[in-house]
Amino acid sequence: MNRLTKLFDKSQIVLRNINSELKCHSLYITVNSAMALTQVSSNKCCDGYQKVFEHDSSELKCKMKFAIYLPPKAESSKCPVLYWLSGLTCTEQNFITKAGSQQAASEHGIIIVAPDTSPRGCNIEGEDESWDFGTGAGFYVNATQEPWKTNYRMYSYVTEELPRLINSNFPADPEKMSISGHSMGGHGALICALKNPGKYKSVSAFAPICNPIQCAWGQKAFSGYLGPDKSIWESYDATVLAESYSGPELDILIDQGRDDQFLSASQLLPDNLIAACSKKKIPVVFRLQQGYDHSYYFIFSFINDHIKHHAKYLNA
Repeated sequence: MNRLTKLFDKSQIVLRNINSELKCHSLYITVNSAMALTQVSSNKCCDGYQKVFEHDSSELKCKMKFAIYLPPKAESSKCPVLYWLSGLTCTEQNFITKAGSQQAASEHGIIIVAPDTSPRGCNIEGEDESWDFGTGAGFYVNATQEPWKTNYRMYSYVTEELPRLINSNFPADPEKMSISGHSMGGHGALICALKNPGKYKSVSAFAPICNPIQCAWGQKAFSGYLGPDKSIWESYDATVLAESYSGPELDILIDQGRDDQFLSASQLLPDNLIAACSKKKIPVVFRLQQGYDHSYYFIFSFINDHIKHHAKYLNA
């Protein structure tokens, strides 16, 4: 009898441990098949969990992966969400393995969601021919041109489908979202905030493409995805959007490396955005960081400042 009692006690401990782990992992997966998630990986980090999930995207018509950091606070209550948009050639992995964001996210109780940068595996002719267009280079627009328009709808994916997915499956506070990103993703973060007044509590960016209709990267991407109509291009350009912004006050933080090769190549054009924001009295803190380039070493150096910037608004 004592042996049976011990075995029963051990089984209870195992069950308690499993339940505790499931709670810590915050796997609030819904029955809704359209929002079914498959967990790809899970690693404990800074007392929370860094996870990657895969799902079938209704917007992009393909399987997509996203990374999500769940801080320890998510075990017991809903948390605000910071969406991170990565740059050209990146996947959901770059930010979570290189930026070092988890410690600050853990301390401030913020969930961080990092999606991929484009649809994958759509078998579109030409999607893998260059690093700055097609796979890994969705530019956070809704394409209007063939053969891209069916799958390349990253703007709607980031602003609509992904938040619905996160809010339905994780302890996320749907009223508290902010957005940030790097390079192409910095462009994405800025346009998402400027096109949706009040949706995001704050926005920040590292070395963003600020005026894509005036730079080679943007012109190539917009020509391919959006066609020749420049008025459509303007609806995805942060500088143009800032010139007509009339929503609630948006506090923008931008860090830019002074030694960034793409700054000197006129791909980023931050001065144009700063001038537009100044004209509309949109607050911008622009920090030109001496000696820093365009890499994740730069992001790692200042990511804590950005999370603190967002925490000021998300935890208010």
